Amino acid sequence: MPTPPPCTRLGRQCRELAVTLRIAESDDSRTLQDAAATWLLGHTERITMGKPYWSDDEFLVDATLHVPCKYLKEQGKSGRAHCTAHGFRGPMPLSSQRVGEQREELLLDNGTYVLVYKGRQRALDLPLKKAARRALPVVQNHNPCLDAPCRTGDNKRGAACCRDLTLELDLPEPSTRMMALLRARKSPYLCKVTREGPNAVEVEVISACGYLGDDGISCVLHDRVLPNGRLAKPSICMEWPDLDDDDEGHPGCALT
Repeated sequence: MPTPPPCTRLGRQCRELAVTLRIAESDDSRTLQDAAATWLLGHTERITMGKPYWSDDEFLVDATLHVPCKYLKEQGKSGRAHCTAHGFRGPMPLSSQRVGEQREELLLDNGTYVLVYKGRQRALDLPLKKAARRALPVVQNHNPCLDAPCRTGDNKRGAACCRDLTLELDLPEPSTRMMALLRARKSPYLCKVTREGPNAVEVEVISACGYLGDDGISCVLHDRVLPNGRLAKPSICMEWPDLDDDDEGHPGCALT
């Protein structure tokens, strides 16, 4: 069993962790940089995103992961908590999460959408793409994900690939305490913590995309067009990944 983090009291680390996420690199195309940033910054259910910025050759964003420690236990409705690993007791640590607000900041009331375009976040009016002048009639434009019984690790059904994601943290070695804190998060909301390089750690997080429609499955960016004529929906959302032999994808996925 993993060793508990070396904490000295109840604190912010019990509820959330401040991290830096890697979005893209300078040798990636601007189109890919914008798509990767729009995709990542959209997953706001359990992540509070800052403003993306460049550091040397890397496109980064400071963020807060709102996944509690598995050792944190709330004492009923008393507003108090205790740590089952170290025995600390006291008031439940506060969370900085703004529930629902970040999604509202992506989908504005006036019908515009906030996404990354030409390297920075912008509020844009995104019209639907025009049908081809000589396009053949479509009998049924069915989204295979609407009826698929796919589910994420917490057994929530629908749009599983829009609800979980793999993050790359900019975290130099050894970062022993942070690694212990990451590995102590409540699974499956944050799990599969793996050191991938001297400055890179991968984690899997369940955090639904804020661009999901009111039905929780459709995408509000689908078929909408950027000012440069490209599709607004990030390319990463439309390219089915090549799965390893040990990776079967999400249970119940319509595309496997």
